[in-house]
Amino acid sequence: MAREVTQEAFAAAWSDGGLVVDVREADEYAAGHVPGARLMPLRTVPARCAELPGGRPVYVICASGNRSKSAADWMTACGIDAYSVAGGTGAWARSGRPVAAGSREHAA
Repeated sequence: MAREVTQEAFAAAWSDGGLVVDVREADEYAAGHVPGARLMPLRTVPARCAELPGGRPVYVICASGNRSKSAADWMTACGIDAYSVAGGTGAWARSGRPVAAGSREHAA
């Protein structure tokens, strides 16, 4: 079972340069995402787990926290130190934290 982090814990990890993986679809990502988030749609996660580092935490985010739980479970099974972000991008944006738009992945 994937571990879950609060928005506050995630915000602290993000500000320290934590690796963020957004598992929504490309159109959702383009509409607004956490700055620096890496796009990896949920359906691609099982095949792409090897792209992720094994030695540092990975914070998995989606729209509300449901898809990220599934993705974090897959990542954990692959040996990744993965955490699902409670409340997802929706809670992040509602809290007034920064949101980037566009289809390009942005540096943190």
